[in-house]
Amino acid sequence: MVTTRTMLVSAFAALLLGLTAAPAAAAPGPDNTWPANLSILSDDDVNVTWTGGALRIADPSEVPDGQRAPIVSGMLLLAPHTLATPANLVRAFTTSATTGVDVEYRGQGPDGTWTEWTPAGTALAADVPAVQARIVLTGASAAISAVVLVASAGPAAPARLAAVGNVYRVYATREGLVGGTTANGHVIVSRDHFVALPSRRGLAPKGTGDYTVRVCTTSGSRCEFAPVWDVGPWNTTDDYWNPAATRQSWKDLPQGRPEAQAAYQSGYNGGKDQFGRAVGNPAGIDLGDGVFWDGLLLTDNSWVDVAYLWTGSGVRGVVGSGPLNIRAGAGTSFASKGFAATYAQVPIECWVTGQSVAGPYGTTTRWDRIGSGQYISHSYVSKTTGGTAPAC
Repeated sequence: MVTTRTMLVSAFAALLLGLTAAPAAAAPGPDNTWPANLSILSDDDVNVTWTGGALRIADPSEVPDGQRAPIVSGMLLLAPHTLATPANLVRAFTTSATTGVDVEYRGQGPDGTWTEWTPAGTALAADVPAVQARIVLTGASAAISAVVLVASAGPAAPARLAAVGNVYRVYATREGLVGGTTANGHVIVSRDHFVALPSRRGLAPKGTGDYTVRVCTTSGSRCEFAPVWDVGPWNTTDDYWNPAATRQSWKDLPQGRPEAQAAYQSGYNGGKDQFGRAVGNPAGIDLGDGVFWDGLLLTDNSWVDVAYLWTGSGVRGVVGSGPLNIRAGAGTSFASKGFAATYAQVPIECWVTGQSVAGPYGTTTRWDRIGSGQYISHSYVSKTTGGTAPAC
């Protein structure tokens, strides 16, 4: 007897076979089943190439600088895809995929914000109208010939905790590595403004702040809002800011405790990271030099307070030109409290009327309050998502 499942598998097998020779372009218009085009590369892809009928590592000698681990990797970021019917689960059907191939996706809500990246086959907490997938290759021989993505309704995943109160004190190290390439393909410049976290789940595509942190000194005197553009420093699967129900690795650790910190302080995992290296410090975040020296005015590695802003909701403003001074009041004469990096998505609690400022997005007297005693001129905000901010 031929079952429906057998028919589906056969249909996908036939579709994949047709894609092996050369990936087809995605079907025009919304669709819940579509082939991934693995042959079109752009500047937001990292160390991959299409050759010999497969997506492969472009340079086996290239190792992500921020991870400090001798493991070659690459990533293809596919274009966002609008669904015909909102869904919360995307499955990936692959052909000729070797070990070291991971298909991940994220969902975009009606307000334009993105969920975290999650492995294909894992459900999101709610239905979304659009998704985006990426192919991650790990190891010099990793390769894949074709992928068909299928979106459907599935059991909802546990909801993540809101950003309110979800602030953790972790140890920060300076990334440095000027001239190196981050996990999302950004080439690090002097006094750069970005951060690295030890998980790809919060890795923003190059030139975006889809995943932004607020990192502050423990006194709260200085803060910076910066995009997550790298993975590291010790691990790559440690989304420690998530609860055990959704944390990728080391689910037995308390939420907010990085594996490197537990290994260094308590001998967890034999005092080693996921690669078997002896952990030399408890770092849970790496700071670009501009964040480290200019945003927080640090002179040495230090404990900091970090908020993972994409885990919450509310109005967000995208900083279109930075690093932008965060002021203690609604005017440029007020003291600087830190910076908001270019592309950072900052929470707009409300707005006040203050000094008129001519910026790249017009002249305005509006100042956005992005935290207690923290204001930025709205003339530097390129766009907002998540609704309309009220007056304070």
